[in-house]
Amino acid sequence: MKKLSGIFCLLALLLVSSVAFAGDPRLEDLLGVASAMVMVIISLTIAAFLIIAQWKLFVKAGEPGWAAIVPIYNAVVLMKIAGKPEWWVVLMFVPFANIVVLILMDIGLARNFGRSDAFAIGLIFLPYIFLAVLGFGDSRYSPVEQGFK
Repeated sequence: MKKLSGIFCLLALLLVSSVAFAGDPRLEDLLGVASAMVMVIISLTIAAFLIIAQWKLFVKAGEPGWAAIVPIYNAVVLMKIAGKPEWWVVLMFVPFANIVVLILMDIGLARNFGRSDAFAIGLIFLPYIFLAVLGFGDSRYSPVEQGFK
């Protein structure tokens, strides 16, 4: 048994050794495919997490949770929750105007969940984390009257 495990260790060392297979296109292709698969799995995990967080956020605001998975409609619902005009979604397709619209939407979103403007800055720079805090946390949706309507 000890001899067999030693052989497996030697084979594993030879397989991963860059000296043993230097320039072998099969190994490079295999490593490329493996790293691509890891990236796909990580991306899908992050996307699923964001969809679940946004779903929870929509349900807290009294909107249908399934709206989180419909591409343009989820932006319309976010505008509605943030207290902004729904037609602002069109401005999200205009370069530079989209930045202003997203900032104002994040400020409105933070205020409507009883959070500060500092939390809105977190929504702007780290949206994955701060949307999850709103969705999974104990924040309650209570819309407030805001400017820029």
